[in-house]
Amino acid sequence: MSHDAYELKAEAREQVGKGSARAVRRNGKVPAVIYGDKQPPLAIALNYKDLFYKIHGGGFLTTIATIDVDGKKIQVLPKDFQLDPVKDFPVHVDFLRIGKDTEVNVDVPVHFINEDKSPGIKRGGVLNIVRHEVEFHCPANAIPEFITVDLTGTDIGDSIHISAVKLPAGVKPVISDRDFTIATVAGSSAMKPETEATTEAAEPEAAAPAAEEK
Repeated sequence: MSHDAYELKAEAREQVGKGSARAVRRNGKVPAVIYGDKQPPLAIALNYKDLFYKIHGGGFLTTIATIDVDGKKIQVLPKDFQLDPVKDFPVHVDFLRIGKDTEVNVDVPVHFINEDKSPGIKRGGVLNIVRHEVEFHCPANAIPEFITVDLTGTDIGDSIHISAVKLPAGVKPVISDRDFTIATVAGSSAMKPETEATTEAAEPEAAAPAAEEK
């Protein structure tokens, strides 16, 4: 799983709607909803400060959390959140209730390793990242923190496809109808051209002019 699990304390909300949400925010809390696992949605209010640091700390949408709602602990996975467009603070969160067999679709970051072992990059080529994240279908309790792409041996013109990436058990790409590209190694204008000496050596010497007959 991507990051360490954590716990948030929350209060149940009896009223829902825009007016209720505004009142929650005025009290320094963030309105949220827990849904899924064949149970009715549960409206809650979370501490603003705790939630702010979790959202901006990274891995928020790929880390299972426990929410303590008035003493009742519920395992959830954050599915979506809204931020204020100006001040960037959280204004609403949706959580998916996690059961023992829950499977989810999540966007997982792609990490690249061994650039120094890529002949193409060492010659001045450029790693062109097509997908910084890949959407996977996997068990909610086995979400990978990231997938790793090994660039060892890649040369200019090579493409790295999803089939070349070793995935954890139970983790499958949501796009299943094609072997999609994650990155390519492309040529660059900064690559060194052949030296003039090499070019000249390849050209035949001009024949010396014949001596003029007297």
